Amino acid sequence: MSFSPSSPVTGAAITGLTSPTYTLTADTAPAANAKQYYVSALGGTQTGVTTHSVGSPFTLSMWRPLTLQIVSFFNSFTGFTKKNPKNSYKVITRKGVTPVAGAAVEVALCTVTIEVPAGAESYDAVNVKALLSAAFGATWATAQGISDTAATGTL
Repeated sequence: MSFSPSSPVTGAAITGLTSPTYTLTADTAPAANAKQYYVSALGGTQTGVTTHSVGSPFTLSMWRPLTLQIVSFFNSFTGFTKKNPKNSYKVITRKGVTPVAGAAVEVALCTVTIEVPAGAESYDAVNVKALLSAAFGATWATAQGISDTAATGTL
């Protein structure tokens, strides 16, 4: 299955957002190697949160490499590859935010980059899955702490 988030997406529990959900609608991606969705409706209690608009975007996009890399060189004598390339994937969430009263909306970004050595996606797929499971599980579990750090600048 490719990147195709089910809608609505249930947001993580964070103070000030009660049972947040985000209805996603397919959008035109900015490039051929991307898929994009915009937030067309909100659920739960999210006082002051806005949905997507031209002036205040709220989008979720995923990018894959324009050209997928493969194992470049395998030395059958040593069994090692020479400078194996990586395939880089990105998930980018954009949200229009207002920095101070009366100011114009600016775009805040959350970018997740996933770099997988070419060949690992097939030879060691289960460990690539474990990487992503741990990363997104930890992010989900610590969403409140990450939110606090983004708001206060303290770890």
